Amino acid sequence: MRREQEQQLIGECPAFLEVLEHVSRVAPLNRPVLVIGERGTGKELVAARIHYLSGRWDHPFVKMNCAALAESLLETELFGHEAGSFTGATRRRLGRFELANQGSLFLDELANTSHRVQEKVLRVIEYGELERVGGNETIRTDVRIIGATHEDLPRLAEAGTFRPDLLDRLAFDVITLPPLRERREDIMPLAEHFAVKMAGELGLELFGGFGEAARAALLAHAWPGNVRELKNVVERAVYSAQDPQQGITDIVFDPFESPWRPRPADGDGSQAAMLPAEGPFDFKQHIQELEIRLLRAALEQCRFNQKKTAEHLGMTYHQLRGYLRKYELTETEE
Repeated sequence: MRREQEQQLIGECPAFLEVLEHVSRVAPLNRPVLVIGERGTGKELVAARIHYLSGRWDHPFVKMNCAALAESLLETELFGHEAGSFTGATRRRLGRFELANQGSLFLDELANTSHRVQEKVLRVIEYGELERVGGNETIRTDVRIIGATHEDLPRLAEAGTFRPDLLDRLAFDVITLPPLRERREDIMPLAEHFAVKMAGELGLELFGGFGEAARAALLAHAWPGNVRELKNVVERAVYSAQDPQQGITDIVFDPFESPWRPRPADGDGSQAAMLPAEGPFDFKQHIQELEIRLLRAALEQCRFNQKKTAEHLGMTYHQLRGYLRKYELTETEE
């Protein structure tokens, strides 16, 4: 069985080290754990670390992406089915809960499950029991559940789309992963790690490192896709470089960017569609509205940290403050 620790959790920033310490504390406990974080932050790697630091390390670590299947298929994948329970079910099949017996079950994108599936998961947590689809035999199983999502589960519970009782049972402890934009000091160590591995895959004897322009570009990027995006960007840069052994000078963040990229037709978001169909066009007002939208979007993306927002927009802090006062956006400080 391949050990998931081989996919290393790399980082030295205080927020990330605090997460690793949190994992070490909760791993030995035989209780459910929730791992919360944006897409690409490494939730599956953290779940694997929890499993392999626990007393269940030599038993199965089974994974299931709950967003990948329709409800009916997800139910059979999780709980199994009996022969003849539906068309095409020619033989009994064990579900992930049975396959993970004595070990851990990682349920990714748990927020995407239906109330029916949530109720059955709750029963497994409460009583250690389940029934296969199409069966009436009670099956005993001993599984530690590690759930993960990028959603706000308490908000979903308040809205009625996630069972509050299941949330209470799952949230014995909650580990929240910081996004990469809050781990700036970890960007280059991660980039070097991915680059060296990619160079090895390409059969290169060494990797020449990142040039100053490439390093500046990597550090300035907002990384909406987090570590997963960083890995893709770095691997693409290494493979695309004329000679990676001499170092990386160019970074391409958007592989779709091209002068021949298909553009929307007129009326579907083209530049002409930005103009009013008739009547005078208030250019100054239009520019002001555009600037306000951009400022608000940048503030939200940078979690209303004005210093980071200014860096993201390529302006000084005082310039940003001037724009915020001009458009009366300083209420974001409250």
